[in-house]
Amino acid sequence: TLSKTDAKKVATKKLEEKTLHSDKNVQDRGLVVVDPKAKDIILEHQSYCSTKMKERHFSGDVLGYVTPWNSHGYDVAKIFGNKFTLISPVWLQVKRRGKEMFQFTGLHDADKGWMKDVRKTSKNIKIVPRILFDGWTYQDFESVFGSEDEIEELSKSMVLLAKNENFDGFVVEVWSQLGNQKRTELIHLLVHLSEALHEAQLKLILVIPPAVAAGTNQPGMFTKKEFHQLASAIDSFSLMTYDYSTPQRPGPNSPLPWVRACVQVLDPDSKWRNKILLGLNFYGMDYSALGGSGEPILGSR
Repeated sequence: TLSKTDAKKVATKKLEEKTLHSDKNVQDRGLVVVDPKAKDIILEHQSYCSTKMKERHFSGDVLGYVTPWNSHGYDVAKIFGNKFTLISPVWLQVKRRGKEMFQFTGLHDADKGWMKDVRKTSKNIKIVPRILFDGWTYQDFESVFGSEDEIEELSKSMVLLAKNENFDGFVVEVWSQLGNQKRTELIHLLVHLSEALHEAQLKLILVIPPAVAAGTNQPGMFTKKEFHQLASAIDSFSLMTYDYSTPQRPGPNSPLPWVRACVQVLDPDSKWRNKILLGLNFYGMDYSALGGSGEPILGSR
């Protein structure tokens, strides 16, 4: 319970957050600086520029993830929808239930009203839920890779799901699960899946691990070779250029030289840069925190 003095502290803290919108953008307000102060971030973070909220400054694709555990993302997608071309709610899982049998879970999170609101705000936005290959064993992957019928059934099921639920495609997270094995077979599956989705005017975005392994200069699990084999088939690649540091090796979350190297290693000739969606984290980690994994730095702390 809060004591009277605690209540006062909370009240004064509240006064230090601006909640009114501004008619000036962040550059004009002098907020884009090399060394931002925590108190300024807390003071200004809710005070966005109401005159520029619909304006785009970047001509390429912009993908925003929305997670059920941070409901504020749903509001951000509605308010700033025009700044995105793709919104990916982290909703879905696909499970293999037997020969040519696939089950989709997570649909209880799918919010039809929110999807309608987002599309009303911004006409060209695509809603592409993230789908995880959940609970798949190595044997499950082997069975699907070894059978064109299984690949066909999975592709058909995903197209049907998108049509039934009014999705515009999917963000697929699967690459890291096989730990560098069966790359050729996985590429074959993804190309087939993309063809089926494209035939139905749906999009396929693939989540890929960093091309340079964090903390080393070794190639990551997804290299230039795989990128070029898939670049013409996949609509976009969601590149995970964050979580560079670990509790064992504390430091920055996304050091710029590493982020740059991850892009250049994949596409040295700048042939497919428009398809690389550079992952930008909006969080920092506190590795001095108790517990082995560290924890995100929250505004309340």
